[in-house]
Amino acid sequence: MGPYYLAIDIGASSGRHILGHRENGRMVLEEVHRFDNRQIRKNGHDCWDIDHLWQGILDGLKVCKALGKIPATVGIDTWAVDFVLLDRNGAPVGDAVAYRDGRTEGADELVEEKISPAELYERTGIQKQPFNTIYQLAALQKEHPEQLEAAHSLLMIPDYFHYRLTGVQKQEYTNATSTGLVNAVQKTWDRELLDLLGLPRRLFGPLSMPGTEVGSLREEIAAEVGFQTTVVLPATHDTGSAFLAVPAEDDRAVYLSSGTWSLLGVENDAPITTGESRRHNFTNEGGAWYRYRYLKNIMGLWMIQSIRRELNGVDYVAGKERAAWTLDVQPGEKQWSFPDLIAAAESAADFPSVVNANDDAFLAPASMIAVIQATCATAGQPVPRTVAQLMQCVYRSLTLCYKCAVDELSQLTGKRYTAIHIVGGGCQDNYLNRMTATICRLPVWAGPVEGTAIGNLVIQMIHFGEFATLAAARQCIRESFDIKEVLPQ
Repeated sequence: MGPYYLAIDIGASSGRHILGHRENGRMVLEEVHRFDNRQIRKNGHDCWDIDHLWQGILDGLKVCKALGKIPATVGIDTWAVDFVLLDRNGAPVGDAVAYRDGRTEGADELVEEKISPAELYERTGIQKQPFNTIYQLAALQKEHPEQLEAAHSLLMIPDYFHYRLTGVQKQEYTNATSTGLVNAVQKTWDRELLDLLGLPRRLFGPLSMPGTEVGSLREEIAAEVGFQTTVVLPATHDTGSAFLAVPAEDDRAVYLSSGTWSLLGVENDAPITTGESRRHNFTNEGGAWYRYRYLKNIMGLWMIQSIRRELNGVDYVAGKERAAWTLDVQPGEKQWSFPDLIAAAESAADFPSVVNANDDAFLAPASMIAVIQATCATAGQPVPRTVAQLMQCVYRSLTLCYKCAVDELSQLTGKRYTAIHIVGGGCQDNYLNRMTATICRLPVWAGPVEGTAIGNLVIQMIHFGEFATLAAARQCIRESFDIKEVLPQ
């Protein structure tokens, strides 16, 4: 049995510490700690509870010590676009505002006064999303310019936690590209763009590739958790890590990282920043070894997660009242599990209504259920009045978005794709997999489930010499995990 490696994978609702090692040629995973992620209302905004996340990170490291399984290396990945500003002493300036907060409303117009959407896309290759870092910074310039004046560096969320572990500040490439401030061709911060937007150059330092050593734990951290280790940058953008875990054998496979977001796309050697690509709203996110993730963001399981919280009587948007909705159940009448919702969707397979799952209306509504019902009504479609109809509407809408994205990919790249590889927690939803295969008319390969953590570990293992290449790592993934084939019906 080889050395242990630790992936700390923090998603929108929870974080996990997953140890990985090789045993008899296979990759073996062990989840040793899990902690909640939550948003808090602070200074008028929805913010990440950074102190709570930091404590979760430390607690998980202590569990490794208690188990006697000391990792040789550690790496953290999280979602993209959100950041922490630090002053000259390395202390936070302002709050870590969450991307679903409403502060970016209208911020795109502020940016477009300085650069057109077409030129911005040609420079960065990043799709327009209202929460992109570029728009968050425009909103901050308007609301709190003094914070930018006081700041001396900008760290994306995982970069910030790596800094707290080691005392070393590094800006990792894959997450940096999600800001909309990195030049897609030059692969570094677009200094002309920064000047055009009036953003201080001092905030943006050299970009580091996944596999770069950040450093050892600070002495006080090592003393607290009970061991010393080396922090290594994974692809800190969780989608970047998830794509690395896709066990594809050729370039004719579409990748789908299925979680809170559905990220559907392919890997390219060069960015595609044409006007046609922009009109279809595809993004060119940077990947490890400058492998571009050419993909589309689709609302994903967020819609299902939100519906479940509402049905279970949980208000999930801080500071907002839930809008009224009419279904065959009342909030909190029963506790719905995800299998319950899947079974409900299957029981209403003939319900025809669909919505555009990519519409901004579904990004952070006061009520996901109410906005789906209102959207159907406005479109003159049957309004879902039962949980079963509601869930069928969501499943049908998601899979139609997948099909549209696959068709657009073929058009934009000139390739005919022959399969869809689904990784992440969503690959466990067999009904969604079957619908995806049938509607897209492509076979689906579902797995591995822990795609993001595996991709995080792959970078650490390649750095440590466990694998010579990414291809060798993907071969090991194929042999190590249960990957199911689902054929179109």
